[in-house]
Amino acid sequence: MAFYKRTIFLINPAFQLKFSLIACSFILISTMIYPFIIMDFFHILKTQMPSIEENFADVQNNLIFYMILIQVVIVLLVFVVFIFFTHKIAGPLYKLKKHLEGIREGGPVAPLTFRNGDYFHDVAEEVNLFLEMINQNQQRDFEYNEEIAKYINNLANVLPEDKKPVMSEISRRLMDIKTRYNHP
Repeated sequence: MAFYKRTIFLINPAFQLKFSLIACSFILISTMIYPFIIMDFFHILKTQMPSIEENFADVQNNLIFYMILIQVVIVLLVFVVFIFFTHKIAGPLYKLKKHLEGIREGGPVAPLTFRNGDYFHDVAEEVNLFLEMINQNQQRDFEYNEEIAKYINNLANVLPEDKKPVMSEISRRLMDIKTRYNHP
């Protein structure tokens, strides 16, 4: 398998951004409880020790500010990590789609490969087995069509003249099938 590296990380932006935003939203919502717990803790300390209330006001504000800053940084890091993570999902699906489009448009039926770090290598293997089976069935069909063409040519020699156009049409259609798949 040849080494290649994708340089575009948003292969399927709708999926990747939505997935990453949902994951970050869950993280953000679930971690928003901590500033409230700390504010409640400071409130309890102030009520139990009124003498330290003046000193804790700045400490409380600074702590809340740093917690929010840390939370924003962590959510941004998680967002970037999820973009890379979803890239390893969206990339193989994109490559599979392009591979199948290429075959449908008349390109070669070549094996499908994914990058080493990508997910769904089993899908690529299954697609390759499927394409191999189709090629084998197609080869058997071409061999059978060859036999049919020989039978028709033999029959054309003994048929009356009025039936020969039908045989010519059948032969022509067999050749169309053969050339449609770029088979020699």
